Amino acid sequence: MALRTKPENEEHINHYRTFFKDEIRQHLERVKGVGSLMVFGGTEDELHVELDVRKMALYDITFDQITGAITKANSTISAGVMGVGRKNYRIRTVGQFQSPAEALDVVVYEDGLTRVYLRDIVNVTKGYAKELGAVLHNGKQIIVVAVRKEQGSNVLVMTDNVEREVNRLNETTLNDQGLYLEMLYDERPYINTAINLVKKNVLIGGLLAITVLMTFLRSVRSTLTTALAIPISVIGCFIFLWLSNRSFNVVSLAGISFAVGMLVDNSIVVLENIDRHRKLGKNAYQAALEGTKEIWGAVFASTATTVAVFLPVIFMQEEAGQLFRDIAIAITFSIMISFLVSITVIPTLINLLYKKSEKKTETWLQKSVIGPLFVKIIMGFSKICLANVFTRLVTIVLFITLSIGVVFWLRPSAEYLPQGNRNLLLNILVPSPGYSIDKYKEIGEFIFEQTEPYYHDDNPEGIPAIKNMFYVGADRMTLFGAQSIHETRAKEMMGLFMRIMNSIPGYFGVSIQVGIFQSELGGGRSVDVNVSGENIDTIVGGARAIFRTIGQKIAGAQTRPVPSLETSYPEIRVIPNKERLAANGLSERDLGIYVDVSLLQNSFHQ
Repeated sequence: MALRTKPENEEHINHYRTFFKDEIRQHLERVKGVGSLMVFGGTEDELHVELDVRKMALYDITFDQITGAITKANSTISAGVMGVGRKNYRIRTVGQFQSPAEALDVVVYEDGLTRVYLRDIVNVTKGYAKELGAVLHNGKQIIVVAVRKEQGSNVLVMTDNVEREVNRLNETTLNDQGLYLEMLYDERPYINTAINLVKKNVLIGGLLAITVLMTFLRSVRSTLTTALAIPISVIGCFIFLWLSNRSFNVVSLAGISFAVGMLVDNSIVVLENIDRHRKLGKNAYQAALEGTKEIWGAVFASTATTVAVFLPVIFMQEEAGQLFRDIAIAITFSIMISFLVSITVIPTLINLLYKKSEKKTETWLQKSVIGPLFVKIIMGFSKICLANVFTRLVTIVLFITLSIGVVFWLRPSAEYLPQGNRNLLLNILVPSPGYSIDKYKEIGEFIFEQTEPYYHDDNPEGIPAIKNMFYVGADRMTLFGAQSIHETRAKEMMGLFMRIMNSIPGYFGVSIQVGIFQSELGGGRSVDVNVSGENIDTIVGGARAIFRTIGQKIAGAQTRPVPSLETSYPEIRVIPNKERLAANGLSERDLGIYVDVSLLQNSFHQ
């Protein structure tokens, strides 16, 4: 989220960080499902105390006296416990300042005739802390608020709750201050897109299964009877997901989509056996009863073998169990329910649908040639394979060789977790140490200037238009991120951002697409190379050599040193003249304090 000022508010957005911390943050942290907030940008309110060195000289007061007096006055000391009658009382001497005015009443100097208070030698003004970083969104400065979800909470529900609270704050507290919060990025579009895709796959899989059933069974009643196993098993699976305290997510839906084709297997076996008994002249009731009794053991064995594969995954506690438990629950319980459907629902429906039509009459659908043609082709091929010993051996060798060849030919590249296709690119910049805030702002403005044409035009140079972009520039972290207006084309912007980063003097960087399982900045699909040793110069030299070698030997690799390949930070050294210090009654420590205070007062004026 971004905290912005309204057009009529002329106050700089940086000056509202303390207001956000005191008045807004608590409301967002109380939202159900929110674990914590991270706030970037802005400057805290401060009380600037500027020393009047002329008055200090007039009263012959040093910095040490001022700091010593303030430190001694701003303290609370416990004196233990004192018993009075039947009660014990804790004794405390309370001296900590409760307001800025109390600090001004501190006595800095007293000689019996003259008493000097802190307010006599300082000027107190309201100000703001020194700016430590530049945070920009689409070229304008903002305060960024990142929300982390509570462990175990539902992302969709939590985001909906946060959105409602943001709307409430925008209409009340923030509106009174000429501010508003804008939600820049949330995971709902990606999650909903993924869920809708899996839902569509489940639906398509069910329709294809029904189409195949219709092709080979050539009976509307038999097809509908068998197809009922799909919705009954899927709905029953939802109950077990709820009992297991699992959410309705992409992984569980994927498990259901995997199982859709298997849900009708048991029903088909039972239905075919019942149909065989009907062809023997038995009525619907006898065929359903005897056909099911005859085959239920084999169907149970088939179901048990499938369940035996997935059931252990449910009880695994390691990463594999956490990742695949939802799939295992969905497949295991949907297959188990499909077994119960095949031996209860299927024979019952067959009896109801066929008890009034004992004589089978062929319809136009049952005269279809598609199913019988497939059967003839398969059976003809089977006869050829089983003709004699030679054809059997050739069939075995041929199919084994073909299977092994297909495995090696179609084997995909291996990785631990899939990357996904989230609509978010992070571009991490590695600057030389020592850049000022003004320099970081200049870099941010340059990046937005270079990307400005891509906000308005879609597909220039084959690059999708940019929807949102943010930039964070600071000593400890410099990066910018972007979203595309197309939910699935963010990766195509990577070349543009690499070109921009490489054009900035003194910078290099990497561009990465945030993975669906990525939890840390710059993690995901990466290989860490750790360099250790006893001498820092040797370590840095080796790291630089590795950095260059990786770029030369691995095509397309993006390399980022953490934290940096630099061993020093630009500095100005103040070297005291000991004789002059002694002549002025000062020590090296006093000089360091004077330099520190002087620089601090200069920063106030800036």
